[in-house]
Amino acid sequence: MKARWMPSFLALAFLALPAAALAEYSGPALDACRAFAVRELKRDGARIKDVAFDADRDLLFERYARKVGSQFIGSILSGHGAVVYEETPSVELSFVCLLASESRPVFFYWLPRRDRSALAQCTRSEALRAGPKPCLEGLLQIEERELTQLYAMELQRARERDAAAGQGRAYEAYSRSNKAWLEYRNAECARRSLEATRGKDANDVRLACLIELSRLRAADLRR
Repeated sequence: MKARWMPSFLALAFLALPAAALAEYSGPALDACRAFAVRELKRDGARIKDVAFDADRDLLFERYARKVGSQFIGSILSGHGAVVYEETPSVELSFVCLLASESRPVFFYWLPRRDRSALAQCTRSEALRAGPKPCLEGLLQIEERELTQLYAMELQRARERDAAAGQGRAYEAYSRSNKAWLEYRNAECARRSLEATRGKDANDVRLACLIELSRLRAADLRR
C-alpha cells in the first residue's frame, strides 16, 4: 500500500491515539474504511477477495478534529484485521484509517502483524474455512524451512567460535538448546490441542500452535 503522505504523518496518526479511545466501535467508519482499503489495494494491483477488520478490544475509534497539512482529519480508526485471499492464507495486519468524516476515509495504512494467528490466516476465506488443515500444513512447512536455515547458520557460527577457542562448548550448548526447544514446542502444542474449545478441531489447534511457536523461535534466532 502506497502512503499518500510522508511517513511522519503516519507516525503522528498513531501517536494521536489516546488510551481512552472507544473500544468495540460499530459505526459507519468500519464499512467505509474497509471498502476504501479494498479499493486502494485493488488499485495497486493486489488480487484480493476482501479486507476484514477484527471486532475486538483492540478496535479503536477516536475523534481527532485537526488538520495535518491541508487535510482535515475528523477521526481515526485503528485495530487488527486481514487482507483476505480466495484460496491462500490471509495476511494478518494492524491498520490505521484516517477519516475526514465518520463515513469518508482519506488514508489507509497497514503493517503485517508479527503475532499473527495461524488459525485465522487459514480460516478467513470461505474456501479454506471448511478444511484448514492443508493451509496450516503449508504454513508449518514454510516456518520449519526457515528454522532449518537459521539453525544451520547459527550452528556454523558456533563451530567457528569453538575452532577459535579450541573447544566444543558453543556447538554442544546450541545443540542442547535446539533439542530442548523442540521438546517444549511439541509438548506445549499437544497441551493446547487437548484444551481446544468447542467448534475447533484439536489437530488444527496443534498445527496452528506449532506454526506460531516456530515463528517466535525464528524471530529470536534472527536477533
